[in-house]
Amino acid sequence: MSKLALLVAATFFMEFLDATILNTALPRMAESMGVTPVDLDIGVSIYSLTLAIFILPGAWLVERFGARVVFTGAIVLFTLSSIACGLANSPLAFDAARAIQGVGGAFMVPVGRLVVLRTTPKTQLLQAIAVLTWPGLTAPLIGPSLGGYLAESYSWRAIFFVNVPLGIVGALLALAWTPRLEPQPPKPFDALGFALGGGALAAALVGLDRFANGGAAATVVTLALLAATLSALFVRHIGKSAHPIMNARPFAYATFRLAATGGSVARIVVSAVPFVLPLMFQLGLGYDGLRAGLTLTPLFVGNIGIKPFTSAILRLGGFRRVLIVNGLLQTVTLLACACIGPATPSWAIAALLVVSGSSRSMHFTALNTLPFADIPPDDMSMANLIFSVAFQGAMAFGVGVGAAAIQLGDLVAPNPPLAAFHLAFVALAVLMLGAVASHWRLAPDAAAHISRAKR
Repeated sequence: MSKLALLVAATFFMEFLDATILNTALPRMAESMGVTPVDLDIGVSIYSLTLAIFILPGAWLVERFGARVVFTGAIVLFTLSSIACGLANSPLAFDAARAIQGVGGAFMVPVGRLVVLRTTPKTQLLQAIAVLTWPGLTAPLIGPSLGGYLAESYSWRAIFFVNVPLGIVGALLALAWTPRLEPQPPKPFDALGFALGGGALAAALVGLDRFANGGAAATVVTLALLAATLSALFVRHIGKSAHPIMNARPFAYATFRLAATGGSVARIVVSAVPFVLPLMFQLGLGYDGLRAGLTLTPLFVGNIGIKPFTSAILRLGGFRRVLIVNGLLQTVTLLACACIGPATPSWAIAALLVVSGSSRSMHFTALNTLPFADIPPDDMSMANLIFSVAFQGAMAFGVGVGAAAIQLGDLVAPNPPLAAFHLAFVALAVLMLGAVASHWRLAPDAAAHISRAKR
């Protein structure tokens, strides 16, 4: 596998780690700033928000300045904003630094992935995507425990300072390893498209967050209507604009279209599981934080353990069959999680989570490879842009959907608390079945030229 793919995977890990590492450190941070943990909540969500929104200008920046400049600059911006986060002494300064950190992350990973996609032969695409996939699966599991450890043993500021040596090395390697992919003739920047698309994402994410946290119904409905209106205006705008920030050409390819629609639903569900499970262990079963984290470890073992076999499994079964079977397996594991109770043996929970983690990893690798299987080089930049927005949006929505599912479960069955989590897992299983229905529409030989490619 190329050195560049490993570097992009490392930056991907940094990005996702910083999205999850704060949760267990918030009490210590709040204590040092003289505020309550709730006052720092926006610092957690604004990172994902700016990360999703600022992916949109990525393709234009690459065309305007070249991939090497943008990728290296993004790593530098992410590193400098990490220092600013670690030095912050007030919620306002911290929120501002986190927002800038999200901007750096928005340009860092999508641009790096674009270079990998453009420079990797189709026959090696599956292996390259497998390398780029593991950070999204492992970072959410490592982040909370690492954040708690650093905050308790050293300082919450160490959470951000650890990015500094990684960022310096990453920027130097990006300069050395990133192909030039020279700038293209400049096109006008679509500021209106950026405002409409970014506004729609912001309204949708904030609205889901308000709903999950018991916000006023009028606020939630208003944000939902705003998101729908801005989305409609965005679609209309890009259909008429001479130089839209995003175009729909990649959707002409069935593999991309189905991976971006039903695949996004599957990603939302898969991303919700590491959020809902530890909460169920602590709030539903009464585990302490350490026991909950250790109980979640088999999920991580399954994620990593299946990795050496994903390419062989896809070659043997093909994308359509693997996604359908794996989607059904995910549904079964979600329903099994809805049956966990105080009397469930630890070994049974561990076995279930190993299977669930293996299935999650397999699904991510397949869904992250399929969209680019048939995309020609001229459309690869736009396909990567759309995929990046859909991917990051799904990861952000995954936490929100998980929280919303718990909220709905609590409304239906508030006592005992465990019942709310059980209903949340049932709701997630239903969503996964919807994704499976989308997978069913794939052609039997979809992306066969990739899945059957020899090493």
